Amino acid sequence: MYDNNFELCDMPLSLKSNRTRVERFLADNGLRLEDVDYYAVVTNDDGNIIAGGGLQGNVIKCIAVSEAARDTGMSNKLISHLIGMATQQGHQTIKVYTKPENSHVFTSLGFKVLAQSPCAILMENGVKGISAYTNYLHHMRGERPDGAAAIVMNANPFTIGHRYLIHKAAQEASTLYVIAVREDRSVFSYKERLAMIQAGCKDLDNVIVVEGSDYAISELTFPTYFLKQVTDATDTHITLDLDLFARHIAPALGVTTRYVGSEPIDALTARYNELMQEILPQHGIKVETIERLVLNAKPVSASLMRQALNEKSLTRAATLVPQTTEPYLIAHMASDALRDELNTTPKPGLVDRNDNGAHKDMNLVLMNKSIDALHPFFVQLALNGSICGEKYELPDAQVIRNIGIEAEKAMLNATCGVNTHRGALFAMGLTTMAASWCMARDGIVGSKQLRELIIQVAGQFTPTAGTHGNNAVNAHHVAGALDLAKGGYSQLFSEWLPAYRNYLADDASTACHRLLLLIMSQLDDTNVIHRVGYDQAQQVKQEARTLLDHYSTTGMEAMNRDYITRNISPGGSADMVALTLFIHSILN
Repeated sequence: MYDNNFELCDMPLSLKSNRTRVERFLADNGLRLEDVDYYAVVTNDDGNIIAGGGLQGNVIKCIAVSEAARDTGMSNKLISHLIGMATQQGHQTIKVYTKPENSHVFTSLGFKVLAQSPCAILMENGVKGISAYTNYLHHMRGERPDGAAAIVMNANPFTIGHRYLIHKAAQEASTLYVIAVREDRSVFSYKERLAMIQAGCKDLDNVIVVEGSDYAISELTFPTYFLKQVTDATDTHITLDLDLFARHIAPALGVTTRYVGSEPIDALTARYNELMQEILPQHGIKVETIERLVLNAKPVSASLMRQALNEKSLTRAATLVPQTTEPYLIAHMASDALRDELNTTPKPGLVDRNDNGAHKDMNLVLMNKSIDALHPFFVQLALNGSICGEKYELPDAQVIRNIGIEAEKAMLNATCGVNTHRGALFAMGLTTMAASWCMARDGIVGSKQLRELIIQVAGQFTPTAGTHGNNAVNAHHVAGALDLAKGGYSQLFSEWLPAYRNYLADDASTACHRLLLLIMSQLDDTNVIHRVGYDQAQQVKQEARTLLDHYSTTGMEAMNRDYITRNISPGGSADMVALTLFIHSILN
């Protein structure tokens, strides 16, 4: 309570009625509601909102005080509350967007201006803010004089177009700093994109790749960039981003020129380039535009490359990236194949978007967490395969085993001990490494070379004693996960992959379902054997063949209900579905 007349309280925006009230209040004060994690309001005795403000991470947003309450000190109390909330959440630096006329309120609370535009200012207080980042930039600069150039790029992922832009700029600049956009909303993580840029520039002596921050094309300075649409807020965000670059980043690096690629496709980036030409020269920074690289009459872009990934074509995607980026594409195709298998719905006895199948300890969220945990290790395996391929060396099974052990630990940590993808990890990890080896050596993944390498590397492994799969192998003399790999997944290449491609041509919407049934009808699934015994596992194979011959979605749903009751989960078949999808992508 404040002055016995006002109450400050949380306003959960997940409730539609609350969101509507806040939107109406902000609109009455010339603002609109943006994405926030937390929103607080001050209400009077009548329950009317007279002040409100939100938090998104460490950023204070959507602050408004009604005209009648602007002389009551209410804004200071509200902002102090939000600062306290951000501090409780562990944030040492707090930022705020506000109108220029409100700057005095935040200045009185210790905030300093980071950047400004005619319609908004960006302010900050606390420790480890912009000064920490500029200190890092000064360190990266060392004793280099003024007159350097800079490029800011997202590189999602790093393409031959990015490499072309950097190479052209480096030919003209004494020193070229490449700043990686720091965010994790893109297809490729910040850590991956930074590593791709570094690897793609390692042969350019005057190029220095520096880490990104919240202060260059981030969700803080330029949130509309991540929506990829031009709105009435776009110019304000662009202006703030460029003003911050000119005030803080460029001086720290001694930058007097900023290079940018031409933008014939994306309207938002084109507008950014246009305002850059207007704003940066006012701060003594020259802007140089380099015409984008064109391949087959099309400008090379990361979006064009991602389209090839979405269409499951490593062959086409690889034409748009340098060799150093290829391992990251292969690792992403591995993770995408696991997600495509997971999202196939309905499935009999398996976790999908509808239910948890015959599992009591797994669900869709947990399975996705598992894939997220495994992905960085697919990247490690792909990079290891690439290095060995360049040297024409056979990958070391012990290195692969060590990466696999760490991957399994990460998976179990993410799933609180639930074995979600142990079988898939071996098959997908081994193939990821082998595919990357082939790309580095031959510039393409061929089925013959891929199979031969898988056989060679798998031959270095010994069975893992005591697992459910190995127990089933020993008891019933069926082929386990290691046996399938030592055989180079012969049935996958000879039957499952050709069948899947036929299913795609016939009806893409049911291709994964029918592939699963085909594999279930042929594979001695050690998961099924462990759960219900060898005889019922043979019955499952026959049931899958019958449904495949007379496929229907209702049939899949009925089989799922039946398998839940019978505690049947064909997890080994699901692993082979994911592997088939993955191999289809890397050969395509």
